[in-house]
Amino acid sequence: MKEIILCKYGEITLKGLNKSSFESVLVKNVRRRLKRFGSFDCHHSQSTLYVTPLEDDIDMDEIVEELKQVFGIVKICKAIKLDKSLDAILTQSIDYISEELEDAKTFKVEAKRADKTFPYKSPEICAELGHSILCAYPDLKVDIKNPDLTISVEIREKNAFVNAQKIDGAGGLPVSTSGRGMLLLSGGIDSPVAGYMMAKRGVTVQAIHFEAPPYTSERARLKVEKLAEEISRYCGDIAFHCVPFTDIQVAIKDNCAEEYFTIIMRRIMVEIAQRISEKEDCNCLITGESMGQVASQTMNALVCTDAACRIPVMRPCIGLDKTEIIDIARKIGTFDTSILPYEDCCTVFTPKHPKIKPKLEDVEREQASFDFEPMISQAIEQTSFRLIRCGESTVNL
Repeated sequence: MKEIILCKYGEITLKGLNKSSFESVLVKNVRRRLKRFGSFDCHHSQSTLYVTPLEDDIDMDEIVEELKQVFGIVKICKAIKLDKSLDAILTQSIDYISEELEDAKTFKVEAKRADKTFPYKSPEICAELGHSILCAYPDLKVDIKNPDLTISVEIREKNAFVNAQKIDGAGGLPVSTSGRGMLLLSGGIDSPVAGYMMAKRGVTVQAIHFEAPPYTSERARLKVEKLAEEISRYCGDIAFHCVPFTDIQVAIKDNCAEEYFTIIMRRIMVEIAQRISEKEDCNCLITGESMGQVASQTMNALVCTDAACRIPVMRPCIGLDKTEIIDIARKIGTFDTSILPYEDCCTVFTPKHPKIKPKLEDVEREQASFDFEPMISQAIEQTSFRLIRCGESTVNL
């Protein structure tokens, strides 16, 4: 009796002639994620990814937890792999799902016969297995509409598979099927969520962070690295770029009108980010901005920021309110780190009365009052780099 894991697709099933490329990336991502747990056979067939352990001491529950964080998988099922015969299904299934049957009061059986040469039709399989279950557990009752337990039988090309657990996966598209993006990662709640949401759409995420010592502490930078580690569980390996930003912020403070500090800071940040993106072959910037949340996220302010961009800016949180963003942050495990009291450079020299409806010509005039170019070039040259491995935890706060 061999236990394997069946991973069901979502959107991938809707793809046309390029479906195989999405499947290949998903298999590659799963193999890379499971490598540290042992040896597995991973292959796809009929819109299902089959994960078979090749070692006896592998903890299948641990593997399920890892697969729950792989984008492209909608449902995860631990299943028993059987000979393709009705006798094998009837004699071995009940032992495999005995714990689930003991905890249930009602059940139903579903059957899918992908191999139409199998001599029993789906209703016959359901009836036979259901009868065997009722004989073994006479207190159980059948409930077709709302059962406590649903037992699924799949008849495939070479084998039959039986499972009684369908666990939600991460959904979305496999990471690296939709290009690369550079995430402006702060220490707040929103930007890690934005990175997660873009990775869910298949984007390979790199991260860039701006630090301003001595106004920001080493713990503030470590906090952001910790956030990158936490989202790497979903995003995969993350190239983490840390930009020294102190001199630029001081120059903005000394040479520009206070009400424009934040807008000009954001414009220079995206300028640096897109230059590094060009070197890293990233096709877009990703930010955690939510419409109207703060002064720099009003419609007018976003227009002024985007005017400094030569590549698209993706804002997956733009239509979410704070409660919705917090819910996602809790779900992906970044919320507790985000609320740690180590402030990032966005809080340095914050104006008392920022412009809520800035005009682009006024912002550009203020920014042009000082030549920031030498500082921008120097900041890029001094940017540090770290590769954060998927799921790796090295930062202690």
